[in-house]
Amino acid sequence: MRGNASTSRALNRRLILNLLRNRGPVSRAELASVTGLSPAAVTFVVTELMDEALVVEREAVASSNGRRPIPVDINYEAHLALGFKLNRNSIDCVLTDLATSPLATLQATVTDITPEGMIEAIRDAIPRLLAQAMRDEKDIMGIGVSIPGEVDPRNGVCLQSPRFGWRDLPFAEMLAERVHAPVWIDDDVNAFAIAQKLFGAGRNHRNFAALAIGAGIGCSLVLNGDIYHGSNSAAGKLGHITSVPGGELCECGRRGCLMAHAAEPYMIAEWGRRRGVEPTRDDFVASAAAGDEDALEILENAGSRIGRHLADLINLFDPEVIVVGGEAVQFGDALLDPLKRSMDQFLFFSKPEIQTDWVPRSWARGAAALATQGIFDFERMPSG
Repeated sequence: MRGNASTSRALNRRLILNLLRNRGPVSRAELASVTGLSPAAVTFVVTELMDEALVVEREAVASSNGRRPIPVDINYEAHLALGFKLNRNSIDCVLTDLATSPLATLQATVTDITPEGMIEAIRDAIPRLLAQAMRDEKDIMGIGVSIPGEVDPRNGVCLQSPRFGWRDLPFAEMLAERVHAPVWIDDDVNAFAIAQKLFGAGRNHRNFAALAIGAGIGCSLVLNGDIYHGSNSAAGKLGHITSVPGGELCECGRRGCLMAHAAEPYMIAEWGRRRGVEPTRDDFVASAAAGDEDALEILENAGSRIGRHLADLINLFDPEVIVVGGEAVQFGDALLDPLKRSMDQFLFFSKPEIQTDWVPRSWARGAAALATQGIFDFERMPSG
């Protein structure tokens, strides 16, 4: 890319914003010292960012020499992002500030999983979220949508989603036409990883993996600070590694996938088969918490199976840490201890630490991070 004044300004903006994101409030002099930019360049960029309400001055703090330099900080509260995580029967919806801190949340029930039905549900949720937070539509800087499946984020296309029966769908463009705002999309595990990269357990790591265990199993890779999507936007599909040849039918149409033998739906169904009942998730959770032998054995087997395949991924990509999220984190050590033991058994050299980082609304906050990341990386243009 040929350098010009516009490119230099964008690079300097990204440099300063990401330094403030990682360090918090920093004086202009310190910004110049750390970034290597001239004081004049720092002043120019900071003034520009303040005019856009992206940066704000904080209270001056006395230094060792008695001076009180005025620190600048990201104005996280001034702008808003919307996040929508698409599920089979619902949409997790969140309105956040630029740090993906939730300001309003709701769950929208969905009876129509066509693209038009999902888009209508998102459109209807936006004014409800704004009213709940008592904020104005003009403060929205973007919308992020996470979709289970294979997604081309650059072009805003859902390549396929077996869960919804979608294929080659320009979802970002379709939604942007209805809501009149910039739209970013990606698969749900990548969205979770982006949130971790910006503000979570991965923020101080250039190379990490984000493992999500819930309705499916996925493992997004952050390599040299960027999500690795692969040549066909299908990287990180750990749940679709063949674990049991000829085994259980997966939602993708193949048999024996890891998620068909270790994700939550399998664990719940297996517990129901053993008990001869029609199970619910709440029943399985309660049984595991009560120390039920069948539930604990199922969790043991699932954790061991996931750990075995996770070890192969670690041997290939050598991440610094593994950040684990997803609804199954609720099972705690009953799932994670066998996962770690199995992983350690099959690791070749590296033994990355496993960190859990999951709170309510993490999926939707990840979707919102698809929009907020545009602030910190000028090259990530909206795809719709």
